[in-house]
Amino acid sequence: MSSTLQDTVNVDLGGRAVTVPKGGLYDRYRMNTDLDEIANDPRVSDVDFFRRLPKTEVASPIGATLTPNFYYRISTARLTMLARTRAIRTRLPAELAPLEVAPGLGLISLMFFRYDVCDIDFYTEAAVGIAVKPARHGGLGFFDLVTALKNGHLDSYVLSLPVSSEIAQVRGHDGYGFPKWVTDLDVDIDADRTTARVANGDGGTDLSLAVPTPAQSVYASGERVSSLTSYTSINGAWHSTLNQTNTLAAGTARFPRGIDLQLGEGRMADDLRLLKPTRTVRLDVMTEGQAVLHMPVPTSVPSGHR
Repeated sequence: MSSTLQDTVNVDLGGRAVTVPKGGLYDRYRMNTDLDEIANDPRVSDVDFFRRLPKTEVASPIGATLTPNFYYRISTARLTMLARTRAIRTRLPAELAPLEVAPGLGLISLMFFRYDVCDIDFYTEAAVGIAVKPARHGGLGFFDLVTALKNGHLDSYVLSLPVSSEIAQVRGHDGYGFPKWVTDLDVDIDADRTTARVANGDGGTDLSLAVPTPAQSVYASGERVSSLTSYTSINGAWHSTLNQTNTLAAGTARFPRGIDLQLGEGRMADDLRLLKPTRTVRLDVMTEGQAVLHMPVPTSVPSGHR
């Protein structure tokens, strides 16, 4: 379907008019998507993961909404890099502390997402993030890291999060407190190659990536479920947002080769430059997966680590 004005409708999100695809999942279901219909979509392998997760209606800055947000077919890529804690701290709020893998050394990541089938329709996304210690835990970073990797759970603070659709921007910025903006953003991930490009406001390149996709392993639904907690400040109050991922096909390359990462001019490139990454230690690519994004909940954080 072409993206003409006749193919879109306006919906209200907390008093803001947002354009969505006419006849798309959000237009028809408003987050209460018919799982039986999704099960018939050839792009979606299975919906059992979602049948065990009932939705509830909650009040939010974007009005009453159902949570969680379901992502039925996604693909993702993540570059994990080392960076000096000194540089990382300049980009973190004082209430959060970097997760260190060694004294003076932390982890940052560059991520790309392609959401082919989800409650708010197709969109793409990119992120620059920092691995942080759990906000309410003051233990040693090394043991935090070991526990996180063992349990498949990490905590992060996101510096930039461009998206390709208006509804994803409004929900993410107003509802979740994420630093989101809309831009042209291409993400293509298959078993052979992973490519992504984020455009800047002038139509040039903010940041781009091209890399061979690591060999993929296939997992049964529910066999490999991980989670990520992100911290944001909404109206001056700290919140945590839980994202659960059901991995169906994924692969990892440690100290990957053949990475073509181009930093142009833009917010993402600036964020990555200011973090001063020293080495890429891992490439994770998921060619097929599913995700569940919960609405943020208030959380307590220390008064400051500096």
